[in-house]
Parts: sequence; structure tokens; C-alpha cells
Amino acid sequence: MQFTSEMRLDDGVLEREFTLGEIPGTLWTPGSAPAPLVLMAHNNGLPKAEPRLVARARYTAARGFAVATIDASGCGDRPRSAADEQARADLRRAMQAGEPVDEIFESFIGPLVEKAVPEWQTTLDALLSLPEIRGPVGYSGGWTALGIRLAVVEPRIAAAGLFAGGYVPRAQREEARQVTVPLLFLLQWDDEGNPRQRALDLFDAFGSKEKTLHANLGGHTGTPWFELEDGCRFLDRHLK
Repeated sequence: MQFTSEMRLDDGVLEREFTLGEIPGTLWTPGSAPAPLVLMAHNNGLPKAEPRLVARARYTAARGFAVATIDASGCGDRPRSAADEQARADLRRAMQAGEPVDEIFESFIGPLVEKAVPEWQTTLDALLSLPEIRGPVGYSGGWTALGIRLAVVEPRIAAAGLFAGGYVPRAQREEARQVTVPLLFLLQWDDEGNPRQRALDLFDAFGSKEKTLHANLGGHTGTPWFELEDGCRFLDRHLK
């Protein structure tokens, strides 16, 4: 892992860009160390520099957590395969025409998850070797499909905060039954692009004995700011 830049924010959080082989990432660490780690991913390939992710990461780091995000394979500005580009083009065309998009999402999101998980695990290995970071590890992000897979295959994940705001492939909906870590699940009741009943069925499928559903009125980007504070209290309970 090579750090390429750093900036000290007004609240004392240190923000550093890093590379790990071909993987670009950002790490935020609080003034106190060592700190428990939170992996933060945005939905389905959006860049690590997406403003809402950065705002959540900085807030969470100021609450005493180390927070890391990466652009995994096919995400952000990293090169995409011809198949990925074709799926994105098909998705845009179908959405503009008002056609069904589930099968296009399956062909796009499923492979993206498969490629992303090993890179997140490689990043996790490197992060936990830093003296300023310790376990346990949490996952917090809008990319629910990735969070489900990581919670199933990665025993170092101790808790997960997920957002029902993106397409979850059928494979991850089945895997949800294997998720047993404490879970906080956010749902926007009027999210126009994500059927409410599908989100409720997914919440029901999770195998966690401790799982909490927070539902708020509003569309996809209307999650109330206080949910970020509640999310940090959830992380406090399970990572500190």
C-alpha cells in the first residue's frame, strides 16, 4: 500500500489517498488510534469520490472510526470491459424506453460483485496491517449486494449497515439467508427505482438474529441526515 497524498481536515481527521497495485482508495483516520475499521462502498460502481460517500466517510471518521473506500475493478474511473459498457448502454436504453431492466441489472451487477469482492479483501488485508487501524471491521454502504457477499465470505466483518437503494442480484438475495452479523437496513419508502416489497422481502431473508429496519418517507436520495448519526451509534455498539 502506497499513500499518494494526505490532508488534515478541520475536525482532525486525516484523509489520505492510496494505491494498492491497481486499486485506488481513500482512507480517513481519526486523531485517536488505533481505531476500528469501517469499509464504505457506494452503489454499483459509482466512484469513491462521490460526494455523499465522502460526506458519510468524514462524519464517521470524526466519530472515532477508520473509514476506507476503493474503486474496485470496473468501478469509478477504472477500466470497464466491453461487456460492462454494453450492459450500461442497454440499461440506459431500456430505462429511457420504460422497458423491464431486471435482467440487464443481473448481467451487469452480478459480475461486478464477483470482481469487486477479492479486491476489497486484498484492501482489508493491507489496512489491518497498519498500526493506526484495528478490528473489528464493519461494512457501511449503499452497495448492498457487495455488503451481503462480504458479510458471507469475510469472517472479519462484524456488523453491516446496508441501504435498500440499489438492485440486488438473485444470487445475493439467496445469500442473504447466510448473513448472521448484526444488521441495520435503511429503506426509503418512496424510492422510485427500487420496489418497496422487494426490499422488505430482502430484510426478511437476512439470517441475522439482530437486525433493524429504518424506513423513512422520501425518494432515493432523501435519506434523513439523522440516519447517519444512528448508523454511527450502531457501529459504536458493535465495533468499539
